[in-house]
Amino acid sequence: MAAIPHIFPIKILPDDIDFMGHVNNARYLSWVQDAVLSHWHKLAPAEAVAAHAWVALKHEITYRKPAFLEDDVIADVLLERIQGARAFYQTIVKRGEEVLAEIQSSWCFIDRETLRPARIGQEIAAFFLPVEPVV
Repeated sequence: MAAIPHIFPIKILPDDIDFMGHVNNARYLSWVQDAVLSHWHKLAPAEAVAAHAWVALKHEITYRKPAFLEDDVIADVLLERIQGARAFYQTIVKRGEEVLAEIQSSWCFIDRETLRPARIGQEIAAFFLPVEPVV
């Protein structure tokens, strides 16, 4: 299966800058959440978005270089795999071709009504990880 990547533009705001003059590390968590949820809203069918939500389970961030107020930054989001009710994402925050941070995260798919985990069925997974035709 080939995952459909998602590019999420990031706007750095003055409040994102810490006492050292670069983006505070905590902001990367918000960026990852916004980027992954943007991916979900862009590709998922409206009825799935209305019936389900995501809860973050784990984020592992490797910081490579600092980001600054005037930087043009994007998050390159890729769903790596789905397992039951969990989705595993890789998000790379970049300035041009320069990698600023790499984030591995896992998310739990939940039913909005019950707030309980919900298995990610093939009918939803196919929007993100389309099955390649057999030749």
